[in-house]
Amino acid sequence: MTDNEIYALPYRPCVGIMICNRNGGIWAGQRLDGPTGAWQMPQGGVEENEEPEAAALRELEEETGIRPCDVTVVASTEDWIPYELPHHLIPKLWNGRYRGQKQKWFLMQFTGDDETINIETKEPEFSEWAWLPADKLLDAIVPFKRDTYERVIREFQAKVA
Repeated sequence: MTDNEIYALPYRPCVGIMICNRNGGIWAGQRLDGPTGAWQMPQGGVEENEEPEAAALRELEEETGIRPCDVTVVASTEDWIPYELPHHLIPKLWNGRYRGQKQKWFLMQFTGDDETINIETKEPEFSEWAWLPADKLLDAIVPFKRDTYERVIREFQAKVA
């Protein structure tokens, strides 16, 4: 694809979830389909006619096994935050229909027990998970998502319990 073709593509509507535990750790999972060290917070697409908060709760349970009754939604980002995929990935993801994603992020407080977290879901995305401090999370993610994660953490920082 040429640069012009890529820049003409839309962003995929998506939600992201920054879920924190009682100790201020942020949930992150090691992606199954990425290189070693490719960690991320839960995220996923918004289905047609689905409200972003409903999508966030659905994606959270689909990816982590965390049920909506085990979280409290604390806040959401004011704006949708876009990120660009590296050009070599565009033809490999979503049939080359998107240049990246625009994400509405939600801050959630985890009120459940760690034993209820189950990444062995119907369609697993993660090989392992951990509660990470913000600086360690930023060191562990893929570089093309770093600016987005920095913005989300900065926006939610004052609201984290």
